[in-house]
Amino acid sequence: MLNFTYIALDKDGKKISGSVTAIDRGEALHLLETKELRPTKLDAQAEAATIEQPNLSKKALKKTSKAKSGKNVKAASKPKKTQKKGLFQNTEKDDPNAPLKLKKSEVILFTEELSDMLAAGLQLEPALRSMENRQESGNLQKVSQRVRSLVRDGNPFSKSLQMASPSFDTLYTSMAVAGEASGALDTILRKQAHYLNTLGELRNKITLALIYPALLIIAGAAVTFILITILIPQLTQLMQSTPGAKIPMGAQILIASSDFLSQWWWLILVVVLISLLSFKAWKDMETNKPVWDRIKLKLPLTGRVEKDRFFVQFLETMSNLVGNGLTLLRSLELSKNATQNLFLKEKLGEVIEQVGDGRSLSSSLLRAGSFPELLVDMVSVGEQTGQIDVSLAKAAERYDKELNNSLQRVMALIAPTVLIIIASLIGMMAYLMFTTIFQTIKTLSI
Repeated sequence: MLNFTYIALDKDGKKISGSVTAIDRGEALHLLETKELRPTKLDAQAEAATIEQPNLSKKALKKTSKAKSGKNVKAASKPKKTQKKGLFQNTEKDDPNAPLKLKKSEVILFTEELSDMLAAGLQLEPALRSMENRQESGNLQKVSQRVRSLVRDGNPFSKSLQMASPSFDTLYTSMAVAGEASGALDTILRKQAHYLNTLGELRNKITLALIYPALLIIAGAAVTFILITILIPQLTQLMQSTPGAKIPMGAQILIASSDFLSQWWWLILVVVLISLLSFKAWKDMETNKPVWDRIKLKLPLTGRVEKDRFFVQFLETMSNLVGNGLTLLRSLELSKNATQNLFLKEKLGEVIEQVGDGRSLSSSLLRAGSFPELLVDMVSVGEQTGQIDVSLAKAAERYDKELNNSLQRVMALIAPTVLIIIASLIGMMAYLMFTTIFQTIKTLSI
């Protein structure tokens, strides 16, 4: 047992001090919590075992400690059906240290609610306590409890998020770091919630847009399977049984392709799987990740979306950080940490080096070579007027519109492209088959 001295606030907000005896820090926090005290300082002073049993000999103390440890082991080996509400509340099936994963909708709900509470004037720890006392159960309540406990122990909010759940990715925690550094955590969280909602809407739009092409692909695959396995073999038999019949070159290619696919489909499947696995292994290598991220920016349809999304995130983050008093260099460093594309992250590193050497942000962005001239011009105007945060915010709005336009173009092109490809394949096969049938009929009539 340990003695802990504490300074805490009671439910009326008055500061009180005292001491409490507990096995560890977690139990001490739980005991203070049951007394409706919010500790601001908690220090371990000394062990209490010898104070409780001052007249026992060393041998007796040793036996007593063994007996207690044995009881503790037995007690630990017996799972309880329920546990008292405390640090990392869990049922008997839950591991207190196991990672708690949240759904994307739960991450958005957590971000929106916490942002609203902070914007209303609540401090971080009371806001997390309010979220912890939610009526509905589930991992969201447990994650809120973990984050509050870690924050109360003195950990930064961003680190607490990372330790509490893997659902808060690197981008999310980096944005939280930026919010803590700028003192505008509520604003950053609100922007993050908007960003997550935008991604969710994008996924839903893409899913809906892909339903029709997916049905077309399934129908095309079914028709192709019927042609290869049923109609083409029958057509081949008909041609072979017709004296003097000549098979057109197109039909010969179609029949040869059908025979090859029927015999070697398994080999094609193996080659495709090996190719996909090899590509995945290549792009997952640390040395190749920047190369792949650079290739993604040059893809015909999605490359523009990837660029615009980066510009919106970069400009919004810089606008918030600079507008809340951070230096330009520190804002760039935090924006770099929040960037997921490694190629663009390297480019931001070059910008940071040049700004650190005394160059302006606009000239540094221009030298990096991956930022459009329009963006550089808007940043240059902000530098000349002394309102760079306003210029960055306006540029973010502009590229947000560009991002929406890019997404609409991509979704508008998906269905027609798939339809044209499927129709071309099936139409070509049908044309060759009908040509062969007409040639056979002509031969029979002669």
